[in-house]
Amino acid sequence: MRSLQPQLRIWDISPPVHEGTPVFPGDTPYQQRWAATISPDCPVNVSEIKLSPHVGAHADAPLHYDPEGQTIGLVDLAPFLGPCRVIHAIARGPLIEWEHIAHAVDSQLPPRVLVRTYTTMPVGHWDPQLAAYAPATVERLAAMGVKLIGIDTASIDPADSKTLESHQRIRRLDLRVLENLVLDDVPEGDYELIALPLKLVNADASPVRAVLRELPR
Repeated sequence: MRSLQPQLRIWDISPPVHEGTPVFPGDTPYQQRWAATISPDCPVNVSEIKLSPHVGAHADAPLHYDPEGQTIGLVDLAPFLGPCRVIHAIARGPLIEWEHIAHAVDSQLPPRVLVRTYTTMPVGHWDPQLAAYAPATVERLAAMGVKLIGIDTASIDPADSKTLESHQRIRRLDLRVLENLVLDDVPEGDYELIALPLKLVNADASPVRAVLRELPR
């Protein structure tokens, strides 16, 4: 008789997306209308949506910060799927410095790192004081083999940055990035990340349904 394997726990780390979802100032907010509704003449409901691809949990494409960069529909999917480590650097200041995450970094660091900065991620309002990655932290993670970095804020750079130094680091180092994750209930530790972008052939980003799955023991 085949033994039953225990079901692995899943954490949904995607914020809700609806017409009140906050967006980066100037971005197109989520909008939805019904193109068709169930009636005697129509058997289905069909909605029409309009949004920035940076709404909610999302993956940036190189095109977002590099005029010659790949679109999200052309990027390799491998960085968005596999072992990752969640590190807490809660309320540590405007930039995530190496000293804020060093306690959870070792020689077994997976190639994906997600950093929690909020006690409670503000899913209902825009935060102009969002925490971001220090460029030197991005450099050191890349030197340790990290291929994807993530954060529970809307950007890996400060909201008022015009130079986007951390985005330019990931461009030069060929890293991938996830933003607007919800890590409130996720303990520090190692997980399997699943956060695949849509195959939007010409887009600069894509929404993702990001989840973490418990690793088998």
